[in-house]
Amino acid sequence: MEADFVIIGAGSAGCTLAYRLAESGASVVVIEHGGSDAGPFIQMPAALSYPMNMARYDWGYRSEPEPHLNNRRLACPRGKVIGGSSSINGMVYVRGHAMDFDHWAEQGASGWGYADVLPYFKRMENWHANGHGGDPDWRGRDGPLHVTRGPRSNPLFDAFVQAGQQAGYQATDDYNGAKQEGFGPMDQTVWRGRRWSAANAYLRPALRRDTCKVIRALACRVVIDQGRATGVEIRRGGKVQTVRARREVVLAASSINSPKLLMMSGIGPARHLSEHGIQVIADRPGVGQNLQDHLELYIQMAASQPITLYRHWNLVGKALIGAQWLFLRRGLGASNQFESAAFIRSRAGVPYPDIQYHFLPMAVRYDGQAAAEGHGFQAHVGPMRSPSRGSVTLRSPDPVAAPVIRFNYMSTEQDWHDFRNCIRLTREIFAQPAFAAFVRHEIQPGAGVQSDAELDAFVAEHAESAYHPCGTCRMGRPDDPGAVVDPRGRVIGVRALRVADSSIFPRITNGNLNAPSIMVGEKVADHLLGRDPLPPSNDQPWLHPDWQTAQR
Repeated sequence: MEADFVIIGAGSAGCTLAYRLAESGASVVVIEHGGSDAGPFIQMPAALSYPMNMARYDWGYRSEPEPHLNNRRLACPRGKVIGGSSSINGMVYVRGHAMDFDHWAEQGASGWGYADVLPYFKRMENWHANGHGGDPDWRGRDGPLHVTRGPRSNPLFDAFVQAGQQAGYQATDDYNGAKQEGFGPMDQTVWRGRRWSAANAYLRPALRRDTCKVIRALACRVVIDQGRATGVEIRRGGKVQTVRARREVVLAASSINSPKLLMMSGIGPARHLSEHGIQVIADRPGVGQNLQDHLELYIQMAASQPITLYRHWNLVGKALIGAQWLFLRRGLGASNQFESAAFIRSRAGVPYPDIQYHFLPMAVRYDGQAAAEGHGFQAHVGPMRSPSRGSVTLRSPDPVAAPVIRFNYMSTEQDWHDFRNCIRLTREIFAQPAFAAFVRHEIQPGAGVQSDAELDAFVAEHAESAYHPCGTCRMGRPDDPGAVVDPRGRVIGVRALRVADSSIFPRITNGNLNAPSIMVGEKVADHLLGRDPLPPSNDQPWLHPDWQTAQR
């Protein structure tokens, strides 16, 4: 019950920290409330819709009624399992755009510009092109995290990329390389047919060392003695105990649970803490604020040929896919089926992409419900940099109580304009010759939904979270009153306490958040160990030469 470092959360960043700290010879205890990630529901990539809808693996959080989305309460899955959200996510691997990280540095996160973080992305990766091209000079080859590409054998994957080019957009052979902008293959954290979560990549190797162990318990609060974090109070087996930290405590509990734990520990907006009877140790008004997410729509088309995944969407088909995966780790079960992607700019004057596409050769929701039309395909599309901001606050001082999550989605006029634009640009792509042989009609929104008011009504009823919450413990300058941690991840106003997960992002990055969350774990590990950061990179990313005057 004592170690050099105590980490709360065995998720993307927590597993990474455990690996790097244990590798240095330090002793590490990781506190995780969830249980084992063993079994096909998590380890089979194609089964991704199951774990994020299972109470066994998910905290089950939902937003408060969203006033701009017909007062719907949106799901906010967070992994409650070894591997955290990397064990229940869609396994899509996106670093983010270079300008995302340069913006972080401009906002006070010095040392987190793209030149600074690219070496950490390379250190964590073990990238495999699998004969599908790529940008090898920009990728890592020796890291713990295997990154691969699906076989892209369904002709719809190629049709999506061709249609983008026919519409006048760029192609990119590697959106994680020099050129994010364009249409091309999608990277996935899958290795030898298995989900390659942070648990498989980092935690299991760390646990082979005698100096690293996992405690299954609910973290209740950080113990702070005279301004210094000295341990973590946990609840397990009906007993309250303390795990002592000789050097530091690190919160890596997610952008929902990390701010909750800070507030439970007396660090946060003083008035809000006092309302809940919590003694204020550090008045940090930014704790729980700055909540951001990606919202998305599924633009679905009915297929004129029976070539989509729907032909396997029955008990026999699923059983055959499952058996092939179980015995051979091959076949459709060995891919997340997100094998083509795109990043585009919404208009001239936008310097780098602000719209992302995931393409899927089936019309289906994240909860596994197939479209009534049967054979179909869809593009998940949404804006990357919404100006809307929300919050995470305490519902109760009881550690078991779920926090209050208010995303405040679609709260600005820009959000509505951006979504209308997303729908119209997507329709244009599906209308290209590459899809002529495959499209029967538009399932949703439906050809009759055309005016701004009709599109807005569709967005209000059908927009869903892409499950990328972040920003609630924002990183910034120590003198910034809204910042929660400094550029080394240290909680401002408390010694020996850090945060290392997606909650420290000053602004959301382009794309899915698993890769930058792992990168945060890699970089903060060096800060914890007092090591010099990796030397910055001189690589220059590609920007569209006509971005000021052309949308594509």
